[in-house]
Amino acid sequence: MKVLNLELLRRIIGGILLVSLIAAGFSKPFQEYISIPKEITLFEGETYNFSKAAPVSASMKTEAAAALKQEGSEVAVKGKKIGKDEMLLELAGFPVKKVDVNVLRDFKVIPGGQSIGVKLNTVGVLVVGHHLVDAKDGKASPGETAGIKVGDIITQINGQNIEKMSDVAPFVQEAGQTGKAMKITLTRENGKISTELTPLKDKAENNFKLGLYIRDSAAGIGTMTFYHPGSMKYGALGHVISDMDTKKPIVVDDGQIVRSTVTSIEKGSNGNPGEKLARFSSDKQVIGNIKRNSPFGIFGELNRGMKNGVLDKPMPIALSHQVKEGPAQILTVVDDDEVDLFDIEIVSTIPQKFPATKGMVIKVTDPELLDKTGGIVQGMSGSPIIQNEKVVGAVTHVFVNDPTSGYGVHIEWMLNEAGIDIYEKSEEKAS
Repeated sequence: MKVLNLELLRRIIGGILLVSLIAAGFSKPFQEYISIPKEITLFEGETYNFSKAAPVSASMKTEAAAALKQEGSEVAVKGKKIGKDEMLLELAGFPVKKVDVNVLRDFKVIPGGQSIGVKLNTVGVLVVGHHLVDAKDGKASPGETAGIKVGDIITQINGQNIEKMSDVAPFVQEAGQTGKAMKITLTRENGKISTELTPLKDKAENNFKLGLYIRDSAAGIGTMTFYHPGSMKYGALGHVISDMDTKKPIVVDDGQIVRSTVTSIEKGSNGNPGEKLARFSSDKQVIGNIKRNSPFGIFGELNRGMKNGVLDKPMPIALSHQVKEGPAQILTVVDDDEVDLFDIEIVSTIPQKFPATKGMVIKVTDPELLDKTGGIVQGMSGSPIIQNEKVVGAVTHVFVNDPTSGYGVHIEWMLNEAGIDIYEKSEEKAS
């Protein structure tokens, strides 16, 4: 009987402990405790606020980089200067949590929203297709026979660098007339390949051909995201530019951006994304170069500053963990070259420690924008996202089955691709 009572007592105590642990997990002090991050990153002059349980006290190790202010259960950490520090949370004199505090230099960019024309020149010439040459011995594609594939980039012929399509023709005619094969160097998926190709003479046109369709440039439109007034470095589009035939990212040799004007809008609908129809501005004045085409957009340097007429002042940025679900705005053009501010909602956001292209899901809520475009349309990529007077990211893609919604990329990854280091080396951690 005593053994039975002891077993019953153990079960009762176990049940009480289990219920207590579950209840503790839902208690406000516990929820506040787990909501405090292990690391806080903020900019000079910026304040990070959080709540703690009343019995818990907070203190900074040195207050060299950040200052601490407590009022009851509310705590504010303010960045003073570039550097690192530690915040300690204590209960009855015993440490319960350590938080690393990292203060970055004050950093601002000027948001874009302008419609831009993009002109890219490829490294070498890009193979975008094959065709048959009607020669005296039958139809064939010398390029395909030589093992050249769609998406390959021809970088050299007979040891000479190839930069544009007009560089290819003299080698083709010379090889055709002498009957000597061309030695071709290709780039394929980051590797180099060598092959030989003998052109065939087309019976109808009486000239020699490779049996290849090639391209050395591409053009399109997009939206400026930001530029840094100190370095004049900029970021735009928010996604990579791919060749329309091969669907592969274009390897950029150089390029230019010019102003563009939106002439009309093809409104989006479910299953049919809309599009901005635009033309390069008549002056065709180059406003910047293109040095990089990456999954996060195009990047380079401006020749001069750009104004959007809405938010022309330098604005702070938000790191990925600082972006919140809720109301936000985008800057974009829907008529001529006039930039407007439109309401959106950040439906979800993912704090990211490493660069990734899909950091936010956004939804257009502005009645005017919905009426004009149906939501997010092609050509809107790169439109800066503004939240709480900070540049937080850029529009990148539209959902095909719901044009009111799409993806956004966090601004810190675009800055990184632009060659702007916001994580400037800070002082050594206080000891």
